[in-house]
Amino acid sequence: MKKIIITFILLLSISIASACGNTEKASSSNKKNVTIGATSGPYSDMVSKGIKPILEKKGYKVKVVEFSDYIQPNIALGNGNLDANLFQHKVYMENFAKQHNLTLSELVIVPTAPMGIYSKKFKSVDKIADGATVAIPNDPVNLARALGVLEDSKIIKIDPNVDPLTASEKDVKENPKNLKFKPIEAAQLPRAVDSVDVSLVPGNFALAAKMNLADALALENMPDLYRNRVVLNTKDLNSTFAKDIKAAVESKDFEKTIDEQFKGFGKPKWMLDKK
Repeated sequence: MKKIIITFILLLSISIASACGNTEKASSSNKKNVTIGATSGPYSDMVSKGIKPILEKKGYKVKVVEFSDYIQPNIALGNGNLDANLFQHKVYMENFAKQHNLTLSELVIVPTAPMGIYSKKFKSVDKIADGATVAIPNDPVNLARALGVLEDSKIIKIDPNVDPLTASEKDVKENPKNLKFKPIEAAQLPRAVDSVDVSLVPGNFALAAKMNLADALALENMPDLYRNRVVLNTKDLNSTFAKDIKAAVESKDFEKTIDEQFKGFGKPKWMLDKK
């Protein structure tokens, strides 16, 4: 009789544990509280104005967390304090994930503010004077972007044998205006507009400094590699909430918000291909 009772208790325990496991799995797949992190400024606004309202119509409760740096949003995502974030391009995401042993994946690329050529001394690119001092980013990724903007504007020529995504000052083969390059930290480039002749300013820093993208002498023809994306932990890629976030970004309502409130932001290829 004792054996029968013990066997019954064991079977009951297994059944309860199995049921709890199924409940946890179900609750995970039906997650309705979502926390999304973004850097303060245009990208937290993009989440709050473009993504959050659409998710809320689907029954989600969305919390938007703002960050003032580019490190904590991924750390918070990796340790589970965020479900997704929006602030980074593919190169940064992959390098950061590798350095910090995180497993991150992009969900969808979003419209992104392009880098621009700004000047308070010259009214157009062709008016940039011989010997002008040009402030450029001192980090490799943004430096390559800046040189690409200058080349697209026919101000310099880069060695055609060099990968344009990794180009540096030493790869500038033609500099007919004898520009003097001044590498500085990317976040300081908006201020540099006041102290140098020309400054190459990444879009996020330009907007954070209340600069108008329309004031740029030229804007970057940005490859999707450098556009920001919604990023999440790879394990969540096939979750219901991930699919709903992606659907929100791909919706007509989201694009309408971009067109009305984020003028000058370059759209990714997938969005342009819908036209």
